[in-house]
Amino acid sequence: MAAMKPRTGEGPIEVAKESRVIAMRIPADGGGRLVIEMNATEAEELLKALQDVVG
Repeated sequence: MAAMKPRTGEGPIEVAKESRVIAMRIPADGGGRLVIEMNATEAEELLKALQDVVG
């Protein structure tokens, strides 16, 4: 039997390349994770938008 991770909202944001998509898992209030899948172009747009806001 495969080991299962607990389904909690605690922990860091995780980003992984999974075949053709980039999956980002963000801890959510109340438990669980918000999973967002995007392609490389969308990831570049997200990076630029975040850089504009953060600094």
